[in-house]
Amino acid sequence: MHQHTQDFLQLAVRVQALRFGTFTLKSGRQSPYFFNAGQFSSGSALQQLCACYRAALEQSGLRFDMLFGPAYKGIPLAAALAAEFAQPRPDSPARDLPWAYNRKEIKDHGEGGQLVGAPLQGGVVIIDDVVSAGTSARESIELIKAAGAQPAALLIALDREERGQREMSASQELTATGIPVIAIARLQDLIAYLAGSETLQQHRQAMLNYQSLWSAH
Repeated sequence: MHQHTQDFLQLAVRVQALRFGTFTLKSGRQSPYFFNAGQFSSGSALQQLCACYRAALEQSGLRFDMLFGPAYKGIPLAAALAAEFAQPRPDSPARDLPWAYNRKEIKDHGEGGQLVGAPLQGGVVIIDDVVSAGTSARESIELIKAAGAQPAALLIALDREERGQREMSASQELTATGIPVIAIARLQDLIAYLAGSETLQQHRQAMLNYQSLWSAH
């Protein structure tokens, strides 16, 4: 397991972004865990989260030019990650990355339009918390292409790795269209993490059962 993956899972548990029990998802499925990125709700937690995003993106070796945050959760993530990249790290030089985001509704006054921030150009990384049905990601991809830029990847915190309406997960479907999905952690990482935790390992079997039932093939 990569260090940034372990750091992320430890952080997510500490701030209760990751919780275990019985949860009803939007899909109606009963899940033994729930991920809520809204719990990274302090400056320190957000900075640590974005350090993990940065490490995952850099470890992938992907070449890209800017960041894009889909409304709404992706907006603070893109802003904070751009700020994170602006700081030099021992194993990574600083990058002054442009970033942008979209509005849910097109503004018809002031500067107008649906896009805010730097002009979309070059290879654009879309950043979000999770990918479920992939609807938000596909909308972002269309916006980026319409602006004449290239969607380079979808960067997410946690890939649930479960199938949607078909046998593939949303992340697998996106990857099949040529848009790679880069995740800080995947469900298999979370299960491995639970196995090594004295306080959380009792949840591992329920996670394995859920994985067996809903895992994408």
